[in-house]
Amino acid sequence: MRPNQPAADGYADRMADTPPGSPLPPSPAAPPAPAVPPMGETPRMPLRRLGWRRFLVLAGVVLLIAACAVFMVFTLGQSLGAQALLIGVVAAILPVPVLVACFLWLDRYEPEPLKYLIFCFAWGAFVSTAASLTVNDFAANRFADWGLPSALTGVLVAPFIEELTKALGPILLLVFRRREWSGITDGLVYCGLSAVGFAMVENILYLGGLGYASGADRYGPATGIQQVIAIFILRILLFGFAHPLFTSMTGVGLGIASRTADRRIRVLAPIAGLLLAMMLHGTWNLLPTLTQATGEAMIMLYGFLGLMVPVFFGTVGLALWLRAWEGRLTERVLPDYVRAGWLSPPEVAALSSLGRRHAARSWARRVAGDAGVRAMRGYQSAATRLALLRDGALRGLDRKAADQERTAREERELLDAITEYRSFFVGRDPQAPAGVWDGSRYHLRFPDGTQRAVDAPDEPVVPIPVVLAPAPAPVGYAPPGWPGLRPASPWPPTHP
Repeated sequence: MRPNQPAADGYADRMADTPPGSPLPPSPAAPPAPAVPPMGETPRMPLRRLGWRRFLVLAGVVLLIAACAVFMVFTLGQSLGAQALLIGVVAAILPVPVLVACFLWLDRYEPEPLKYLIFCFAWGAFVSTAASLTVNDFAANRFADWGLPSALTGVLVAPFIEELTKALGPILLLVFRRREWSGITDGLVYCGLSAVGFAMVENILYLGGLGYASGADRYGPATGIQQVIAIFILRILLFGFAHPLFTSMTGVGLGIASRTADRRIRVLAPIAGLLLAMMLHGTWNLLPTLTQATGEAMIMLYGFLGLMVPVFFGTVGLALWLRAWEGRLTERVLPDYVRAGWLSPPEVAALSSLGRRHAARSWARRVAGDAGVRAMRGYQSAATRLALLRDGALRGLDRKAADQERTAREERELLDAITEYRSFFVGRDPQAPAGVWDGSRYHLRFPDGTQRAVDAPDEPVVPIPVVLAPAPAPVGYAPPGWPGLRPASPWPPTHP
């Protein structure tokens, strides 16, 4: 496989058609294959140790979110009443699984840790809403004291405090867990989930208060339910994308900052994204205010069709294009590890798209059962993280010696994990010849007993069939005493 070219179409699909079989012995002239571990003992990714400082920070964050959650439940309960609060909660939760699933769908190549996803959602749902509600109420009271309309709060105050607080959770992740960010896609996911959590709690206020409570107080419960349905259709089904769309602008800026070594861009990109989010949010809030003040419903229609719809589809198009970025990244970066002997050419090809990854898992199930599938999933995750780590090193993201040493250590851990994962399915395909990949050639033993070295083809033709030569040093920031990476060579390797 050429580093900048995808594998031939249909290659990965054929991987899934291999029937199960017994392992084949390697060539006597080749290094022995690694021992296959017992099924059911699938290795896991290396875990970080939780020091006392991290524990204190984690405890503080959990306490902050819990305190804000209690504050919001108490405030909404007092404002709406128990019945209206319950109806608002049920109605507001309905769209949440759909919206969350959309953002998780974007992050299929290297899914983010669940704890960070929950953190962003909870931050938007409780911390951001608590801060925004407090500031908005304060501003509305001040405007009333000054004889100004309360609608100004939605245009001059709410967009700024809401977008700032929604983005603050992902910003904290970027500051303290920058290595968990792989680019703009992660920014969209983290900020999108924060916005979904915020919108859910805000919808409780609208559905329970302006919907059920106001209608039931005036005309009875039936009218309250009708108003809940009307607000649900208008606010959630038609405009439910608004908050995630606004905050995604900040996510783009944070994602750009996470993959650049330029300090100016690290600062300016998030600021630009946040300002754009605030402007979009303020413009969106201004439309109904102008419509109500002038009585011209066309203002809202023109603003929706002329501004929000193009921005929405443009953001969706960007997200879809970025979704495959991590797959393309593996094709650009991982050939370094192929030349170094850590990976074989078909492995890189099998990582380049979600379809090929699915086919690789199907192949692993056929040749190694459920343990093979689990190992293949772990292998794919580790390989993607390895590509992101290598890309960050090439971009110069690690300026300090401590960061470079940490990158070297993580690289070694990922390569060791990949080696363990491979042992669950390598050598189990009866249709593949036994052999070894040494970084430039296959050393194969054929059914007739002959053994010879075979140059790598222009396109991969077999699905991860071979073991690897004894592992060399990683190719990143090698610790003292480790040999360096072999000189880069053309792909496919050529020999006299």
